[in-house]
Amino acid sequence: MIDNLLLEEYGANLDVFSKGDFLFHEGDRAKFYFQVRKGKIKMFNINSEGKTFVQGIFKANESFGEPPLFDESPYPACAVAETETTMYKLSKSRFLKLLEQNPNVHLKFTKTLATRLKYKSMLLKEISSSKPEQRILSLIDHIKKETPSKTNEKLIVKLTRQQIADLTGLRVETVIRSVKMLEKEGALEIINRKIYR
Repeated sequence: MIDNLLLEEYGANLDVFSKGDFLFHEGDRAKFYFQVRKGKIKMFNINSEGKTFVQGIFKANESFGEPPLFDESPYPACAVAETETTMYKLSKSRFLKLLEQNPNVHLKFTKTLATRLKYKSMLLKEISSSKPEQRILSLIDHIKKETPSKTNEKLIVKLTRQQIADLTGLRVETVIRSVKMLEKEGALEIINRKIYR
């Protein structure tokens, strides 16, 4: 998202997190801008019944958890390393200075936040009113739209059935059953246990 050299110029540290390490917990005060260099981070909430709802999975060159840096609110979710992860960590004050002094970066960053907000709105609409199959297709279509590819090329969905469940608010059993139904209907393909659309 933000060029690595620019992050380093503004004093970002490169930290390594082991699988299972938490970067922050829901309710913590936001102090840093985080950007993944290598690895994978999951942001999630756990409801009162113990069900996990994944807010997002972030990979190389993606950032996460930024809104509280702007409005002084606590983090609305937890963030944990899904794999060993190398990450840039920049203090809040230096991050805001970087945006202020680099209008092009600020605009690109604002566009990314707008895309995420649009995705959240779409997902909330689907969760509140759609059948499981429609939720799954909406998630896959969103991923496809955000993934650069050739025009007619099928997208391989690089999410596990559990991750799809966590991202759509469904049970994994429901995802498995719905994916099989969608395959029978021709809405997607399963090749070597991988989903294509």
